[in-house]
Amino acid sequence: MTDLESVLNDRLAVAFAAVAGAPADPVVRRSQHADFQADGALPLARRLGRAPRDVAADALARADLADLVATAQISGPGFINLTLRDDALAGLLGVMSGDERLGVPTAAVPETVVIDYSAPNVAKELHAGHLRTTVIGDAAARILEWLGHDVRRANHIGDWGTPFGMLIEHLLDLGETEAMQELSVGDLNGFYQAARVKFDADPVFAERSRGRVVALQAGDDTTLRLWRLLVDESEKYFLAAYDKMGITLTADHFYGESYYNDMLDPVVDALDGLGLLRESDGAQCVFPRGFTGRDGEPMPIIVRKRDGGYGYGATDLAAIRHRTQDLKATWLLYVVGSPQQQHLEMVFQCAREAGWLAAPARAVHVGFGQVLGADGKKLASRAGDTVKLVELLDEAVIRAAAIVREKNPDLDAETRAEVARMVGIGAIKYVDLSSDRIKDYAFDWDRMLSFSGDTGAYLQYTYARINSIFRRGGVVPDRSAAVLLDQPAERALAMELLGFAAVVTDAAATLQFHRLTGYLQHLAGAYTAFYENCPVLKSEGAVLASRLLLCDLTARVIAQGLDLLGIETPERM
Repeated sequence: MTDLESVLNDRLAVAFAAVAGAPADPVVRRSQHADFQADGALPLARRLGRAPRDVAADALARADLADLVATAQISGPGFINLTLRDDALAGLLGVMSGDERLGVPTAAVPETVVIDYSAPNVAKELHAGHLRTTVIGDAAARILEWLGHDVRRANHIGDWGTPFGMLIEHLLDLGETEAMQELSVGDLNGFYQAARVKFDADPVFAERSRGRVVALQAGDDTTLRLWRLLVDESEKYFLAAYDKMGITLTADHFYGESYYNDMLDPVVDALDGLGLLRESDGAQCVFPRGFTGRDGEPMPIIVRKRDGGYGYGATDLAAIRHRTQDLKATWLLYVVGSPQQQHLEMVFQCAREAGWLAAPARAVHVGFGQVLGADGKKLASRAGDTVKLVELLDEAVIRAAAIVREKNPDLDAETRAEVARMVGIGAIKYVDLSSDRIKDYAFDWDRMLSFSGDTGAYLQYTYARINSIFRRGGVVPDRSAAVLLDQPAERALAMELLGFAAVVTDAAATLQFHRLTGYLQHLAGAYTAFYENCPVLKSEGAVLASRLLLCDLTARVIAQGLDLLGIETPERM
């Protein structure tokens, strides 16, 4: 194990438990005063009624740290400052270098995880509002999968309901051939908007549309065939957009609302049998415990509407029941905007009361804020329309191409285009993931595409710069070489490298991916200081081999860290 924080925590935990006579957390963290600091003596002292410094001294006397710690000092009211041995750091780096996983262990108890993300609507184009759910959800899927969990991606597309009556009727008015041509060029919004205009303006069309909804829900063969045409064309468009973004969602991950149709009646029957279903204004509802409106009255989840149709709550409950009972998932992640928090929490509570979300199974709302424009308002086009996601991606690549051409005019056209794609798409993903996901963030092209500062381009550039060292020197790093930490900058880089396992584990547990991007930024900064103070190719012998290994490890960690976020790393920039 190369996770220094975990190693220290585990060893000190044994010593603290011996002092306490019961488990006690040593509270180990990185420190500005030493390499690490253990703060656990203060809360333990309160439990035992002893002086904190005495508890700290007692724990240190019992701790097995000789092979790792050079100095251990008690400071202040009872903090334990720990400075690690250089040979211990070097040894752990050697282990890390020989490990394809770079010291990151797989999950001790792998789980089946369902991640519900992206979720566009059929016959509507992906827009900027889909950016966060898609990027955040994909990062979660990548990290949890890499850690050994059985990840099931679920793209819960809106492919059912009343709008399909007007869409199918509009398709018939155009004729199948013309309609399919219009949809195949990706103008889903135009198709939908034309249908909506006709529905609002033409009572005859509106009546036909309502009749078509009845036919769809009744399973009419012709109507289902036309519905399937709309769904198929929309899914082709979604998949093309995901491919452009480097998103791991595929055709196998589409689970539309229609997928759960046959499960809705059994869900209603089960809720009724459990005594959870109540009638309210003609609708069948569940009133989950703990939710009341402004008037203090219990809030309902509408399961079956007054007209006999099903509400979103029924589909959401059917999905939970299917995921926990049939797929045996124990961890459900819903990557959905923060405004949906109350609805999801009500659904989760209802599922708990029904017994479909019982321990160890749990559901988590992975909420997020909005993408804002420079004016601080929701991101929109100059005309005030919703920004299409594909157009946003294309703009990013065009802007990146101009910057790459300026920075490195010697790149051939094909390489420059590929680098621009990686930088442009990476910039959009990085700015999203580097923000605390709960907060809104402002979309700023200049900041996003800068080769310095907290950007994806800076990390990609650092990676490419390291690779240029190997090319210029005509050298291949020896991953079995001994690590020498004679200079402060070498040691500082070593400390950052050995923090990789802890930050990946933390990002997986909290789903706060800005912690991983922040770590990568600190690593790149430590590497820059190392590069400026410790000549690499001008070194010789064991020093050269050691510094090449440090370069190699840095490049590998940056590449792996960015890959977990869905960001590619170009070899040249």
